[in-house]
Amino acid sequence: MTKDATADDTSLLIHAFVDGELDPANARAIEREIAADPALAAEREQVQTLQRVLREKLPPKALPRHLRPRIEAAVGLHRTRSRPSWQALAASVAVAFVMASASTWVVLRPAPGDRVAEAVVDDHLRALMAAQPIDVASSDRHTVKPWFNGRITQAPRVADLSAQGFPLAGGRIDVIAGAPAPTLVYRHRQHLISLSAVPSAGLMSDAVRREIRGYNIIGWNDGGVAYWAVSDLGAEDLESFARAFRRAPAEQ
Repeated sequence: MTKDATADDTSLLIHAFVDGELDPANARAIEREIAADPALAAEREQVQTLQRVLREKLPPKALPRHLRPRIEAAVGLHRTRSRPSWQALAASVAVAFVMASASTWVVLRPAPGDRVAEAVVDDHLRALMAAQPIDVASSDRHTVKPWFNGRITQAPRVADLSAQGFPLAGGRIDVIAGAPAPTLVYRHRQHLISLSAVPSAGLMSDAVRREIRGYNIIGWNDGGVAYWAVSDLGAEDLESFARAFRRAPAEQ
């Protein structure tokens, strides 16, 4: 296989990875390649950005009522002795494509206020699939916080919550809403909690508590920063973590 063919295959796999079409083994393999190759990471970000733009610019439209009888006639739901014409078959294919596309946009297009939450959950899932879910591994906040210096504009607030049952595990940098954002990683028993600090552009009007793809997520504002905590923990345990972080004393 030539180098160009290999590159094309990898590009197709990245598209499949972003669409969630890969099995876990191939998803982990592609995640490792993306982590090791900035060009692949940039391509993944471009694909994700394109998807977001398409969802914003191409909202779903209601289908005309007269299409239903045409589809039924074309695919033979109304049985007749005559075979459908080539024109009818072509129309059925075109109509089915339009219906599938419209349905896809209805399901996938998120509300504007949900985009940051979706991105936070996506980054949490990618981290779980990676060989290491953190870039700097340490339970010492005086080690984790300085690691961010020079890598992002402002290092995040880091709280020691080990006494509350949420020891610090480390940190990483995610890309949320097209911009780098610091993410702290805490543990609770066998569970990981990702806590992302998104700049003022990600501020929410009210606190957020919801579930996305089986993961609980809580969001709140504090000091001009939007904090988003996501985990497979139960909702009450994640709320306890968020409350402990908000009440933690200022860093010394």
